[in-house]
Amino acid sequence: MGFDAGSPYGRARASVSRIPGPRSGALRGVALAGARGDNWAVLRVIFLGTSSARPTVSRNTSALAVQREGDLHLFDCGEGTQRQMMCYGVGFNVQDIYISHMHADHYLGVIGLLRTMSLQGREQGMRIFTPRVGVSVLRQAIGLELEELPFPVDIRRLSPGERVRHAGYTIHAFRADHPGGANGYVLKEDDRPGRFYPERARRLGVPEGPLFGRLQRGEAVELNDGQTVEPDQVMGPARPGRSLVYTGDTRPSTATVEAANGCDLLIHEATFAEEETERAERTGHSTAKQAGRIACRAGVRKLVLTHLSARYSERPFVLEREARRVCSDGCPVTVAYDGLTVEVPLRDA
Repeated sequence: MGFDAGSPYGRARASVSRIPGPRSGALRGVALAGARGDNWAVLRVIFLGTSSARPTVSRNTSALAVQREGDLHLFDCGEGTQRQMMCYGVGFNVQDIYISHMHADHYLGVIGLLRTMSLQGREQGMRIFTPRVGVSVLRQAIGLELEELPFPVDIRRLSPGERVRHAGYTIHAFRADHPGGANGYVLKEDDRPGRFYPERARRLGVPEGPLFGRLQRGEAVELNDGQTVEPDQVMGPARPGRSLVYTGDTRPSTATVEAANGCDLLIHEATFAEEETERAERTGHSTAKQAGRIACRAGVRKLVLTHLSARYSERPFVLEREARRVCSDGCPVTVAYDGLTVEVPLRDA
């Protein structure tokens, strides 16, 4: 089952210029290894909240902003998320919100965010995707507001295996292993056209100019002598798009390995260190070591750890060290902090 991004509620657009690059004392960016290639489209992740059940002085509760070209999505929306969006320069033109599960530290900020958008005069509709139980909970929570919102809010169930179609990419849910029912989410881009070889086109008599562009867009062209040139005569094989995976809260699971197989960026929760393995299992969470093993099994290009217990808020190196020890294949590991920005480049292959 899938959903089309073109809903009757209109399409909220994000302004690229409103999500700045690194700022002194605030954002520090991490770029994944790789080449941008041609037809570059921004795929950027901004960590708005990286703490677990409760905020700390330096870390807010769970929220992640993902910008894909002009689209802006939120994954989880813990309390105070709208303030974090202002602190880190993320615009409020959010298209969709994807909630991983219905624990308060992952959805409570929705109420305040919608109210802020209302006060700013938003008219475009908002879609919120959630596991099954979240539909009724969110409707009741939003209904607590005494003043009716000036824009429609469409709350939809998104079950594992279902996907939302956007222009050039999809977002689909997979089953996370956490009490009460939880989703993880995968953003996967469509394959890109193969590399264009202008020398091949010239040898076939194609003049430089508009016909080059049509071939690169996958269109056959007819020359003055009546010859037809097909795109596959001048283009290489299709190249893979990028993908990122956000687990939300979860125990280590085979479903995550399958969802993250070969992905460019895995954002995995790491609530505890190895010393709390039993507690992690009991509460439905992962240790940093377990997250590292998942990343290795999935063959991901980069692992970012988030959802830290308050005890590790000021010493995240403990978790990073544990994950690095099991990433024997050299997969880079980073522990997220509020304001961290990660840009995912196109693969050059």
